[in-house]
This record gives sequence, C-alpha cells and structure tokens, in this order.
Amino acid sequence: MRQLGSWPARAGVGFVRACVVAAVSMLVPAVWAAAVALGIWWGAGNPWSWVAPFVLVAVGTLALSRPVCRMFRFLVARWTATVIPAGYRKAPPVTQLSTGYWWNGFSYERSSRDARMDQGWRIRWSDPANWRDLRFTAIAPITVGVIAAVPPAGLAGAVIGLSQPALPARALGLLGLVVAVAGAPYAWRSVEPVTARFLRASPAMVLADRVEELTAQRADTTVAQAAEIRRIERDLHDGAQARLVGLGLSLATAEKLMETDPEQARALMREARSGAATSLTELRELVKGINPPVLTERGLVDAVRALALDSPLEAAVSADVQLHLDPPIESAVYFGIAEVLTNAVKHARATRARISLTRDDTGIVVDVEDNGRGGAGLRTGGGLAGLRRRLAVFDGILEITSPVGGPTRVRMMVPCESL
Repeated sequence: MRQLGSWPARAGVGFVRACVVAAVSMLVPAVWAAAVALGIWWGAGNPWSWVAPFVLVAVGTLALSRPVCRMFRFLVARWTATVIPAGYRKAPPVTQLSTGYWWNGFSYERSSRDARMDQGWRIRWSDPANWRDLRFTAIAPITVGVIAAVPPAGLAGAVIGLSQPALPARALGLLGLVVAVAGAPYAWRSVEPVTARFLRASPAMVLADRVEELTAQRADTTVAQAAEIRRIERDLHDGAQARLVGLGLSLATAEKLMETDPEQARALMREARSGAATSLTELRELVKGINPPVLTERGLVDAVRALALDSPLEAAVSADVQLHLDPPIESAVYFGIAEVLTNAVKHARATRARISLTRDDTGIVVDVEDNGRGGAGLRTGGGLAGLRRRLAVFDGILEITSPVGGPTRVRMMVPCESL
C-alpha cells in the first residue's frame, strides 16, 4: 500500500519538476523562435526582417544565459543536493589615482562609474564561465529540455486524443497518458548529470582559481602579520618599555638618595615595585593577545571556557571532550570565537551567548549564537571579514545568519584531523 501510495506522489512531483526544467530550458529557444517569427512577419522585402532577428537572438541569448544557468544550478542543488559552483570571476576594486583618473585593472577612466562599467564588460567577455553558460544554453534544450518535455507533451496528447470521438485518436491519447505518468518520475533526472557535466569548471580552471585564491590568502596573511608585528611593537614601546625606562630612572634616583634621604629613596623604590608589577601585567596581556597560555597548556575547549567566563555575556559552552587540534587551527578558532563574542557585546548588545564546539567527518564545527539585535554581516575591513580571511587560510568556511531583531548565529567550519 505504501508503494502504491508513493507512486502518485512521485509522478506528481516528477511531472511538476519536468515542466519546470522544460520551461527553463526553452527560454532561449523561445527568444530564437520569436526572432524568426518577427522576421517572417515583417516580410522579406523589409531590410529589418534580416537584421532585427540576429540582433534579437544575440541580445536575448546574452541576457538570458547567466540567469538560465543560475536557475539550473539552483534546481540541481534544491532537488539533488549537488552544489555546482558558478565560478564567475569577481571584479577587483577600482582605485582612484593621484591624477584623478580611476584604474580598474584594464584601463584608466574619468569616473568610478565608467571604470566599473568597463571592468564589468571586460571581465564578462574574458570569463570562461560566461562561455560555459553560452554553451550550456545551446546544449540544454536538445538534452534535458527534450527529455523533460516528454511528460507534459504526453499529457497534452492525452487531452487532445481522449477528447476525440475516433477510436484511434483515443488509443493514442491513452498511450500519451501512460507515457506522461510512467515517465514523470524520471524525465527530470537528466538535469543533474548534464548540468554537472557542462557547467562545472574544468580542472585547469579550478586549479587557476585555487592558485588565485591562495595568492590572495598569502597577501592577506602577510598584511595581517605585518599589522600584528606593528601592534606588538607599539604596545611594547608605549607600555612596558616606557614603564621599564621609568623604573630604571627611579632605581637610579633611589640609589643616589639612599645616603641623603632614605625616606624619599624608599618611596621611589615602592613606586618602582608598583611599576614593575604593572609592566608584568601588561606583558602578560600582550602575550595573551598573541597566544593565550591557557590555550597552550590546557587546549581549545578549556581556553574557550575561560574566555566565556571573562566575557561580560552570560555564555554557555558545550564541546566534545576529546577535541585536540593543530596549534595554528586552535589559535584561529579561539580568536574567531573571541571576535564573535566581542561583536555580540559591542554591536549586537547581547546579554547571552551559546558556544558549541563539535567534530564531524571532515573537521571542527563551531556555532556561536547570541540573543542580540541581529543585522550582522560581512563588511569590508570589518572584524568578520578578517575572520573569514583567517579561516580561509585553513580552507575554513564562515556562515552568518543574522536577521534584523536577532538572534545571530555564526558558524565556523574548519577541515582538520584530530591529534
């Protein structure tokens, strides 16, 4: 009974999906047919009857190729859970020079708008993904489009045939109904292999994108390391170094006053002792900002629990007991959690947070959820954008779900092996 009950459901869902695939596949051919019909309607004597169809075909194909391919990727991901990356090249930022002109990586323009427009057209024409889209729009109608059109065509034939009084027409209509019902669960399934075959980037393109990504990550890491070194130098120069210099002067003065003014010498030594304690505290805070001792001594889980206790939020931590990772990954995850908690306090005005550290088949998964006002997102130069770059060095992923009004959920996923 269950199988009998599931077949109508499968046939119904399959018929709807086949209709969707057929409709999307035939969007570009519909433009071609409209162009031909327009040329025929104008007549052979009208010069526009030869020019306008070509213009309409070219413009319509270029305008619809990317939306059609995006729709196919969406349908494949929604129906089969197979994610096919688009692989479109991203435009780098345009830069204004001291001469007033804007450089877009290809040419100099008088305004940022002209620079971005010229850059967009150049990237689109040179992007291999754009040519993959154009190729797919020509292949899809004669592959997945024809197969997906079988159930709706069979149903249309059944309606027409069964409405006729002649027995042969009714027999053909019944045959069309059988074809529509029997083929509906399977007619749409060709969309996944065909889309993956023709829209997935080639290994050479994937390698080129990976090299470009690693180059950008190396540049970001170099900049981050230089900024961290400057921060350490500034903190040492303005904090501990200045206090130690003052400590040395106080001890030298106390040494001179030891014979003539013992009370003043003892007062200077008390100040020196206080300054030494303050310098030691600053050095400990500086070391903690580089690599917390608790992270080295007790591991990631205990370090996160200590971080939660020091946070002004009411933070709860749940974690796998056996969770030991490489030190660089532990450091990146620790400071990522610290960045998220800081944003929750500073920007979201949250009062509670929940931190979860678990392992899956590929690596570590960290979820940080707060009850703040939401609205968090990736902004250029922001802390979350820096966190994404830091995780990308380890092929990590940062996902943010933060509707206005909250709650905010940040997920960090880093592929790794447990030690």
